[in-house]
Amino acid sequence: MTLIELFFHFLLFSLLSIGGTVSVAPDMHRLLVDKTSMLTDTQFNASIAIAQAAPGPNVLFVAVMGYQAAGLAGVIATLSGIMLPSTTLSLAVSRWGHHRQDWPGVQAFKAGMAPITIGLLFATGWILTTSGSEVLPSPALLTLTVLSALLVWRTRLHLLWLIVLGACTGAAGWV
Repeated sequence: MTLIELFFHFLLFSLLSIGGTVSVAPDMHRLLVDKTSMLTDTQFNASIAIAQAAPGPNVLFVAVMGYQAAGLAGVIATLSGIMLPSTTLSLAVSRWGHHRQDWPGVQAFKAGMAPITIGLLFATGWILTTSGSEVLPSPALLTLTVLSALLVWRTRLHLLWLIVLGACTGAAGWV
């Protein structure tokens, strides 16, 4: 795959990334791991984990994937592809929507996007808990994922503590 093709794939991912870049991680996995073998499952999962642990925006995992796939040129191709359309479109739509926030159509659109975002995030979690060619995640990984999601949802426990807990369970060989 050329850098131009990589750029255009991430350009399309940007337009599909409703709810954030991580919502299209399954499609990125399909492209970078399954279709082109530019990354392994381990590299893909590590890219997301490293970027989530680092301070800053969630989109950092795209830079890590781009670097692992094609070096600094890959970083430029993937980041510019993922940021250009979504930034431009978000700015234009938010300005338009802010001036029309009382319209019933705008309110219905916002209400309809919530379940789509939740579904895309669920799909991302599913991809990250399955490893290799498994269709279903292992019971230990599924339990850890559900427990982490519940803790983030119901408590004020910082996400970084859960990442540390996941790293410790993985290092101990429990998952």
